[in-house]
Amino acid sequence: MRLNILLFLSTITLLTSCNGQTSNQKKNTDLFIKGDTVKELGKSIMVVYQDKNNTYWFGSWETGVYRYDGKTLINYTTKHGLYTNRVDDIEEDTLGNLYFAGMNPNATITKFDGKSFTNIKAIPSNEWKLEEDDLWLVNAYRAEQKVYRFDGNTLYELTLPKPPKHNNPFEVYSIYKDRKGNIWFGTNPVGVCRYDGKSFEWITEEDVTEFRNEGANGVRSITEDKNGDFWFNTENRYSIYDSATLKSNKFYTRYESIGSLDGKNTSGLNEYLSTVRDNENNLWFVTYRSGVWKYDGTKITHYPVQVNSKDITLFSIYKDINGDLWLGTHENGVYKFNGKTFEKFKPY
Repeated sequence: MRLNILLFLSTITLLTSCNGQTSNQKKNTDLFIKGDTVKELGKSIMVVYQDKNNTYWFGSWETGVYRYDGKTLINYTTKHGLYTNRVDDIEEDTLGNLYFAGMNPNATITKFDGKSFTNIKAIPSNEWKLEEDDLWLVNAYRAEQKVYRFDGNTLYELTLPKPPKHNNPFEVYSIYKDRKGNIWFGTNPVGVCRYDGKSFEWITEEDVTEFRNEGANGVRSITEDKNGDFWFNTENRYSIYDSATLKSNKFYTRYESIGSLDGKNTSGLNEYLSTVRDNENNLWFVTYRSGVWKYDGTKITHYPVQVNSKDITLFSIYKDINGDLWLGTHENGVYKFNGKTFEKFKPY
């Protein structure tokens, strides 16, 4: 009898122990969190992500995250373990764990290990490193100059240093890892920063800082094209930064804007929010109210995205493992490219 009591107490101790910086872990770690089976996605789907198992995840700004395995659509919210019902960023580590970052004031992200959710609190730190398997996530609370770096054990909340000659407060809107492993940060309104693991280099030209218009748009998108050149969205100008000049003192060269490359000064590209390079190395640009544009290096092709003949508001574009293109929208769910046009995605 005494032995049984000791075993019982030992089991209770193990179940209630803490582990590092994790908190609010769900107690049913032996059971898969089922979530709510639903028939359709929410309206405000801002993030599309495909994991290593070919399962799709759709992050909402209002109703948590949706999981679709090709057969069943499941919705997870704070009642299932998410820290917040707004999901701005989704990343996956080498072990297949998923991480969800969203709008919250407490520097916390949520980890999903395939069974349950665990909320991880960030530690304010100056541990700037650049390791191959690190995950970088946007601090969606828009805390000044903050980003997340997760090394598999600890979530660090890092403060990006201010650029030379600019003492303005700023927010980090986008993070991009280039083919050489460097990390780029798009900000509002002080420009673009590249971190190579040792030092920070800034681009603070007028078109990426936008002080003239109080940083209305910010650098929300960073993309490297087939030539190694970088495209940064701005409010009115769309510049290519030439990677061939990275060894020069100036570190970049600017060229004509995307809206002028077809010789027509395409006004619909006066603002874009998201960019991706497809499997044929074409660039795709998502605008807020003017549909999607493809640039093949020579010409620009426009793909309207409409409901009842009216343009809908778009937010993001994503390329999955198969090379298929997806759109996240503010109010109309998710769209997928069928080879000719973007059509509403319906899981059933």
